[in-house]
Amino acid sequence: MKKSRIIIIITAIIFVLGIIGSLLVFRIPRSNIVSIRSGGREIYSIDLSRAEDCVFHIEFEGRMNTVEIKDHSIRVTEADCPDKICVRTAAIEADKSSAPIVCLPNRLVIEMENGSADGRTG
Repeated sequence: MKKSRIIIIITAIIFVLGIIGSLLVFRIPRSNIVSIRSGGREIYSIDLSRAEDCVFHIEFEGRMNTVEIKDHSIRVTEADCPDKICVRTAAIEADKSSAPIVCLPNRLVIEMENGSADGRTG
């Protein structure tokens, strides 16, 4: 009787600690900073939670990618590459985990940062 009671108490403690741990993980603020690199160097660092809607072009060796920021998300809308995988890749949204947007022929990478830069630089 005593052993089963100890097992129940230990199980309850582990369960409560698991719930507390889960709540702490979900409260950790996620980065909203997106890094845009072209040709291996960072050209922009943008806070999606503060960014205004805009469209801009990124050129690499005569080829162009059109990038759109809209409603706190970023995506490639047009590209001068043969496969257009970057255009078909889902937008990166603020406060959500997302896969990076990559255009290999144009050497463009757009991905969430772990750091905490502020605003748009370049």
